[in-house]
Amino acid sequence: MEEDKMSISVVYWSGTGNTQAMAEAVAEGIKAAGQEAELLEVGNADAATVAAGNAFALGCPSMGSEQLEEAEMEPFIEEIESLVSGKTILLFGSYGWGDGEWMRDWAERMKNAGAVLLREEGIITNDAPEDDMLEELKAAGQELAQKA
Repeated sequence: MEEDKMSISVVYWSGTGNTQAMAEAVAEGIKAAGQEAELLEVGNADAATVAAGNAFALGCPSMGSEQLEEAEMEPFIEEIESLVSGKTILLFGSYGWGDGEWMRDWAERMKNAGAVLLREEGIITNDAPEDDMLEELKAAGQELAQKA
């Protein structure tokens, strides 16, 4: 019997490329675990399609006063919020200032919507992700693939 490969969505918004580099590392981990990864900029992602999978990853940097990017990511999260119950989600993103409050708020919001977070507080990095951070993201991608 042929094993059906699920495509796991990695949806992100990136302004400077830091969060995109994080998304690529997560996708690499998913592929290393033998699953398909679909890397999607949030503007190209469909909430219902993403949420059709049992597991997916969402990435967004901290913006403004520690919040999600408002033009594309926030509307996407509003749309997917009602679809995440029982799903395993990995949240990630980079920040330039602050202490990660935007990620704690986002994690809390997803948990309140019924999602199971792969990392309780998400994975965050200050500015560009270093090698050890990229390794952590790949490992998280592999774990996510096992939940799919």
